[in-house]
Amino acid sequence: MTNGYSDQFRLSITEALSRQLYAALKRLEPAPLTQENLDALAPQAEKLGLPNMSGVYQLFRQLPGKERELAYVGKADEPLPDRLGNHLYKLSGREGISIDEMSFKCLFVEEDLSSVSPEKMLIKEHLKNGKIVWNNRGFGNNDPGRNRDRTVIKRNHFDLEFPIDLARKVKGVTPGVQSLHELLGEIKRGIPFNFRFKRSATFKKLLVTVPDGEMTVDEAFRLVARYLPDKWQICALLGWAIMYDDSPSTYPSARRYYRLDEVFTQEPKTRKPTKSEMEDAVEDEDADFDE
Repeated sequence: MTNGYSDQFRLSITEALSRQLYAALKRLEPAPLTQENLDALAPQAEKLGLPNMSGVYQLFRQLPGKERELAYVGKADEPLPDRLGNHLYKLSGREGISIDEMSFKCLFVEEDLSSVSPEKMLIKEHLKNGKIVWNNRGFGNNDPGRNRDRTVIKRNHFDLEFPIDLARKVKGVTPGVQSLHELLGEIKRGIPFNFRFKRSATFKKLLVTVPDGEMTVDEAFRLVARYLPDKWQICALLGWAIMYDDSPSTYPSARRYYRLDEVFTQEPKTRKPTKSEMEDAVEDEDADFDE
C-alpha cells in the first residue's frame, strides 16, 4: 500500500537482459549456415577482443515458397563457430533437410551470463510472438552414450522427423585390401553423424576388400557386416549408428540392422511426450536423452 510519496521499485536484471539480447539479435540478418560464414566469425571475435567466443545463437529454416521460421535457440560456452559447426555437421547427415535451407544469427556475449541462462531469456521473448520448432525436441543433444541406446524417444523428437541419412556417400574410404579396424575408422571419419562401436583386437587381423568407387553409408555397413564375427551387428538408430557383439538384440529406436549378409528393417517405437516436454524450452546440449 502506498501513501502518495513512497512506493516499491523492483529491478529485474534478467528482464532487462532478455529484452536487450532479443533486440540485438533482431537487428541482425540471418546468414547461410556455411563453413565459410562460420570461419569468418573467429577474426571478428578477435577484432572485438573476445577470445572465448562464447555467446548465443539462433538457427532458422526456410523451405521453398514458405516464410523463414525460427528453428532453434541455443548458447555456446565453447566458441560459437565450433558449436554452430557441430550443427552444420549434424544437419548435413540427415534425411528430409538440406543445409541450403538453414541460416543463423549469433551474438558474442562478453560477460559470463551462464548463471542467468541467456538462451532461456531469448526463448521466453520469442514465445511471446510465436514458436521455436526444434527446442526441447532433442536437436541440441550430443551422443548420449551406451546406456541410452535403448531409449524410447518421444513422438516429436528431432531424430524421428530427420533421421540419419543412410543414402549419403561416405567420404575418404580407401579402395583395396585393408584391415577391418582401418575401415571402421575411415567410415567413422567419413560420415556426419556418430558411429560408435566396440573395438576388438580381431578387427586388426581381419582383412577387407573395399571396392572402387564411392559407397553410401548403407553399402559401407553391409560390407562391414559381412566380415563381422558371429554375434556382432551394426544397428542404425534414428540419430546415430552403433556396432556391438549383441546380436540378435534389438533396440526400440532402431530402423535397420546389419547382421552378416542379412539386413532387417524395423519401425521405431515412440512414446507420447509429457505436457512439459511439449513446451518450448532449452535442453542441456550435453545431456542424455529423456527416458
